[in-house]
Amino acid sequence: MSIEVARYDGSRKDAWNDFVKNAKNGHFMFDRDYMEYHSDRFSDHSLMFFDEKNRVQALLPANVKEGVLYSHQGLTFGGLVISKKINSSLVLSIFQALIDYAVSTGFLNSVVYKRIPDFYTLYPAQEDLYALFRANAKLIRRDLSSVVELSAGYSYSKGRKWSVNKAKKTSLIVDECHELSGFWDLLNQVLENQHQTKPAHSVDEMHLLKSKFPESIRCFTATMDNEVLAGAIIYETDNVAHAQYLANSDKGKEIGALDLVIDHLLKDAYKEKKFFDFGISTTGDGQFLNTGLLAQKEGFGARACVHDFYEIAVR
Repeated sequence: MSIEVARYDGSRKDAWNDFVKNAKNGHFMFDRDYMEYHSDRFSDHSLMFFDEKNRVQALLPANVKEGVLYSHQGLTFGGLVISKKINSSLVLSIFQALIDYAVSTGFLNSVVYKRIPDFYTLYPAQEDLYALFRANAKLIRRDLSSVVELSAGYSYSKGRKWSVNKAKKTSLIVDECHELSGFWDLLNQVLENQHQTKPAHSVDEMHLLKSKFPESIRCFTATMDNEVLAGAIIYETDNVAHAQYLANSDKGKEIGALDLVIDHLLKDAYKEKKFFDFGISTTGDGQFLNTGLLAQKEGFGARACVHDFYEIAVR
């Protein structure tokens, strides 16, 4: 099948967003209203793929940096967004069109493709894995994420049970909050003290995104005497609740505040979801594993899923 590749521009916003809403591996992060909050930080080079009847068959959220076309670096994950009706032969054609497009630009040297983790998809969606194999793509990075399959049953370790029960005996109050400033102050403090870094989002950016996607971005905190001791920002899709940010104060660690928040998320707020995704425990392009962080997640019954990055040489 003949595939036409077009670079995304604002005139195609409605077509892009409509496709994302109906894709079998769509995510609200791929909505242009989400992607464009940080448009000043990335040179967007997202692509749309059309068949001979000018129907959208796939999208690739992407940016360009130093001669490389990346699955968008401003997103937690990316990859090809495809419809429920697509078949494997068509995905092969789309990948060939992607490679031909990259060659035709004259300035791209490679494509770095960041897959959407399989547990996010509503239907089987590994067509891209076969297409990557056919394109001689090289696995260049593998991050380890921890996921609780809520619908299949799970159990806590003795340590997590003890910590949750300890927290329940305090005056901690766990609840959803809509004003993010208190949690963001804590998050900034924790990241600065422990990692000498800052959140990827500012509090104003997160308020903006939350106002645009109120059903998909939620905040939960544990407070005591009106002080935020721990909390979480959750990104929610049809079948997954993802912990975008988690933070725990020194006092919160002493009394198990974050463990109580997570217990609430797993057993109450998101008990009807299929998966709870804690996110990755790796750094250094997947080469370093934070075993302490991993143990905490696995203590809640989470088990491993990977986020894979592939590179396709163009020239």
